Amino acid sequence: MDTNEIATKLVSWCKAGDFEKPYQELYSDKIVSIENDGSGEGAFVEGFEGIKKKGEWWQENFEVHSNTVSEPIVADNWFSVKFEMDTTHKPSGQRSKMSEIAVYEVKEGKIVKEQFFYDEE
Repeated sequence: MDTNEIATKLVSWCKAGDFEKPYQELYSDKIVSIENDGSGEGAFVEGFEGIKKKGEWWQENFEVHSNTVSEPIVADNWFSVKFEMDTTHKPSGQRSKMSEIAVYEVKEGKIVKEQFFYDEE
C-alpha cells in the first residue's frame, strides 16, 4: 500500500469509530508514538505493547461523546489528520473538547511513527 491508501484507510476507520483496526492492519511492529514533544509521562512509546498500554489507559480514563476526523493531507511518505473530540475525563467527571493534529510517517507500506500535537492545559 502507498501512503495515500494507508491514510485513506486510517481516516475511514477512525471516522467509523474503529481506532483499533488501524493498529492491527496499518502499523509497523516497530511503531513509535509520541504525544507533543514526547517529554511527559507516557508521551513516548514504542512497539505494539506500548501502543496497547496507551490505548488501555485512554479507554480507562476517557469517555468519548463525539469524534470528528478530517480528510488526510498527504505528502510523499507523510500524512496528517485533524481530530476533534468531545470527551469526559472519567476520574474527575470533567467534560472537555480537544483538537489535535496527528502526523504519520510511512515506510515500506506501514505506519512507523505517529505524533500528536495539541494544547496541554
